[in-house]
Order: sequence, then structure tokens, then C-alpha cells
Amino acid sequence: MAVAAAFRDTSPFFMFSTSALLTPSPNLVSASSLSHIIISQLQKCLSDTYIIVSQPGVNEVDYHDQQSTPILGRMVLGNDEGIRSSSAVRDVKGAISGEELSKVVQTRCGAGRLRLDASTGSFAIADEANPRVINLDFPSPPSGNGREAKLLEHDAFLGSVLDILPLKRYTVIYITTPSDAPAQPERAESQSYEMDSIFHMPVHMELKRDVSHHKRASDGNVTLPAGPLFERYQFLSPGMQNS
Repeated sequence: MAVAAAFRDTSPFFMFSTSALLTPSPNLVSASSLSHIIISQLQKCLSDTYIIVSQPGVNEVDYHDQQSTPILGRMVLGNDEGIRSSSAVRDVKGAISGEELSKVVQTRCGAGRLRLDASTGSFAIADEANPRVINLDFPSPPSGNGREAKLLEHDAFLGSVLDILPLKRYTVIYITTPSDAPAQPERAESQSYEMDSIFHMPVHMELKRDVSHHKRASDGNVTLPAGPLFERYQFLSPGMQNS
């Protein structure tokens, strides 16, 4: 086991794809360093659809038990039969620009752009814009009661977008920015805790092909393995993932 520190001025990052992308998963990384790695993978243009999610006002603890983001957890943990690679970074220092990533996909891959505002509650994705980049913007969740419910609502919205995609080759980049205060009052500036050493290094994970894990997200009834998302996360290396 290893000991890591959580910081108020950082927030997590997630990425998953139906293509084999090489994305390392350090515990703490600067936004500029991570952006450089992400861009190098986006420039391969392996997907038909790129979804760039922006979720402000959150901390690592919001994703700790997966209760508020079961669909995101299922994808990152490889419990969806279509996902071939995924990445989770516990603490990103600084802000990753979703606009910059969108422009890379538009310029390099010739993608059309669509912006979705989750506050409207409805959306439509036309077939003709292919490849496409979708910017999905969520509002900050409330700091008190209803926080988990709001994040669960955002998670279901993301699941609905994935369900409606006309083509199933996609990459999702889930960018967060930290809240002004810790998500839990008892969480200190640099509170130490133990976490699985699996998060420290690239490890091969065989993807589960059980279709029972592949449920529609909108019913909120997704069953996930117990335990924190970051502790259960394992990196998928394309060099070892040949199935």
C-alpha cells in the first residue's frame, strides 16, 4: 500500500475510449503536462465522436464511492464491453482547456462541433456531422443537500448522450475543476490516506465482456463493484491489450 495526499486546489480527470489509447495515470500531474499527453492521443483521430465533458466545482471525494457517477465508474473501470482503454488521474493541478482540445479535434480530424448544455435537459445529435466533437457543459453541483443527486443527474445525462450516438467509436474526456471548499468538512488541506498501489503504475486489465454490466444509464440502476473508483481503477495498455 502507499500513502498519497489530497489537495484542495486539484480535481480529478477521467478519459475512456472504444479505441486503444495510451494515457498514463499518475496520482498528481499538472494540467499542462496532461493536456500535452491528451492532445498526442487525439491527433490519432481514432474515433467518430469525441465528447469533452466539463464538470466544475468538484473534488476527488465526489467520485470516491461511485454512488454519484455509476456510469462514469463503469466506463473507467472497464466494465463496459465496448471500452478498450481508460484513464483516471486523482489530482490535476490547474485547468485543462476543453476549448483547446476541441480545436485540436476540429483541425486535425476535420470534426464538426456541437455544444450541449445539460441545463436544458434535451438534445439532438445529427448523423451528418461525422466525425464530431461534442462539448458537454455541466453546472457546478450544490455544496450542501442535493450534491450527490445533481452529480447523478449529470452522470445519467452523459449516459443518454452515449446511448444516442449513431456510431459507437467514441472517446470521452471528462475534465473537472475544483470547488472553492472541500466537498466534505472533515477533509483537510493535505489529509493523508491509503490507496491501492495499482494506481501508481500501468497495469493490464482484462476487459469484462459480461453484457449484464451494460445497462441503460437513465434508470439510475447501474450496479458497480464496491470500493473507491481510484482504488479499483487499472490502466489499460494498448501494447498488452490485443484481444
